[in-house]
Formats: sequence, structure tokens, C-alpha cells
Amino acid sequence: MLSKKVSKPMTDAELAAWEATRDLEAELIESAHQMAEGKTTAAYSPVIAARKGSGLSQSQFAALLGVSVRTLQGWEQGRRQPTGAAKALIAIAQKSPQILAELANDERFKQAA
Repeated sequence: MLSKKVSKPMTDAELAAWEATRDLEAELIESAHQMAEGKTTAAYSPVIAARKGSGLSQSQFAALLGVSVRTLQGWEQGRRQPTGAAKALIAIAQKSPQILAELANDERFKQAA
């Protein structure tokens, strides 16, 4: 196993002792085998998951939310959190991703943007 569950943070001494026992080469090889066998999953932020679920690019998703691509990237990377209407639209996109995809292709919405 590559990691162990810890109920509290390790002290510096505990961390150093644990690091000394690791075989990084073996861990890397095991990770490569797991990826090749399809035993891994990608972890996305909820914002990335909502955008990818809608099938929209960052620029399209940002335009629908009325924010800059840079702001969207901040949300996706966890540096910032969406608020207000953007937060609500992201929640809608998580539950019904096709809704934002439909809006992106709706001529009435394109004219209003």
C-alpha cells in the first residue's frame, strides 16, 4: 500500500522515519502497473467535473458563467471558490450537465451574452 491512514499529522521525526522506509522505485512501478491495468481514477474538483460533464471548454464554460477564464482556472485549481450565481450554475451543471451544453448552443443565449 502506498499510503496509510493517520488520525493526526505525523511529527517531523515520524515523517522522517516513514520516509526512510519507503521504496520509491517500487511505488512508481506499482503505480505504472495500476495505470496500465486501468485501476486508477482521475480526481477532479467539482468545478472541473461540472465543466467536463457539460462537454464545454474552459472558455465556453467561463462565458456561460459570466467569468473570466482565469477566474474559472482559479476555481478548478482550488485557489478560489465560486460564489453567488456562479456557484448555483455549477451545482446545476453537476446535476444536469446537458443543461449548460444546451445553453451554449442556444442562439437566444448567445445573443444575450
